[in-house]
Amino acid sequence: MSNRIAVVPGSFDPPTLGHLDIIRRSAGLYDELHVLVVHNPDKEGMLPIALRLRLLEQSIAEAGIEGKITVGAWSVGLLVDYAQEVGAGVLVKGIRSQVDVAYETPMAIVNNHLTGVETVFLLADPANSAVSSSLVRQVAGLGGDVSPYVPKAVVRYLDGSSPSDF
Repeated sequence: MSNRIAVVPGSFDPPTLGHLDIIRRSAGLYDELHVLVVHNPDKEGMLPIALRLRLLEQSIAEAGIEGKITVGAWSVGLLVDYAQEVGAGVLVKGIRSQVDVAYETPMAIVNNHLTGVETVFLLADPANSAVSSSLVRQVAGLGGDVSPYVPKAVVRYLDGSSPSDF
């Protein structure tokens, strides 16, 4: 069987338990996984990309997710350009609702048309289906407890630990 490489893209601003669930499940399906922080020009970021990378790496390690996993960032060009660059034939997207399906489907079709890269939708665990990074940012910004929704590394960061403490 050929080496199966997939890319799990997202803003990860901040990483959530839903993101970790998709990463864990994807790591079990593919030989190699690239978890990619991508810049979304339609979203204003809360965390610098370097910090998101650090939080993702720490969260993946603390969650005990195994496999050949590379965490990186991409901000220039199309996502499928990155996929082709690393030899990935699949993009994995977590789907929480029909809204996500409606948003992701046209991109999946165009990405496949442009390069032949397929998109696989993984349904969110119901426990995580209402959680988004946007919601976490809003709750955290208003002083609410986000610990049920984010990895411990994110909780530590939001509680005031410096990135060097990770």
